[in-house]
Amino acid sequence: MKKGSLIKVFIRSFFIHTALNFRRMQNLGFMYAMIPLFRERKLSRREEEEFLLRHLQMFNTHPYLSAPLIGSIARMEEQKPEGDDASSILMVKQSLMGPYAAIGDTFFWGALRPCSGIIGAGLAWLGSILAPVAFLLVYTPAHIWVRARGFMEGYARGKQGIEFIRGIDLPRIANRVRWLSLVILAFFGACYFHDGYANFSGIPWFVAVPVSLGTILLCWLLVKKGISQIYILYGAVILFLLFSSKELLLCWK
Repeated sequence: MKKGSLIKVFIRSFFIHTALNFRRMQNLGFMYAMIPLFRERKLSRREEEEFLLRHLQMFNTHPYLSAPLIGSIARMEEQKPEGDDASSILMVKQSLMGPYAAIGDTFFWGALRPCSGIIGAGLAWLGSILAPVAFLLVYTPAHIWVRARGFMEGYARGKQGIEFIRGIDLPRIANRVRWLSLVILAFFGACYFHDGYANFSGIPWFVAVPVSLGTILLCWLLVKKGISQIYILYGAVILFLLFSSKELLLCWK
């Protein structure tokens, strides 16, 4: 494929969600991304029909990991001998979209986005006007890199493009990002507790400190029990909001 067509395919992969439908999910977006390849290849009428039919089948994966899969399928389409069976292309496409969706959800939706949100919300609470910029700077480069590098690796390796996704090991990184989220949340929580300690001036320090340490120990025990850090994270946020409400404190009094 020419370099210009390759760039067009990659750019079009960003729009895979724009024609999402309940019948075949992202199939129209996938076909839209493949159009530059379709136009460049000199196909017979029958091959054109087969090309359109196989790429308009049901397709659904994580949008950020669609580019690596599109790159792999584009390479396999180029390498397919004229008149040969395309079952291997469909098999790779159908077998990888599920695992890619699970990996993308685990890393981007379940780890990176909450971490970026915590950083942005924490900076907003501190009064920084750069909070939205910080969120985008943390979140955007990661998915752009995975899209671009994954697309290039997928196109270079064909059906072996999955080796790139396996090599970067996003589930392992996701686990570390979740722990980082807890650390960042603890930091902002400590800043909030320090600034708002006057609201709890009636509580002696020898009571406040053990309670804080007990909370940390409780979180550690919950993690050891296998409870998701995300549940602990959002639970802690809810508790902080409840206990920091002056109105609730006045009601309790």
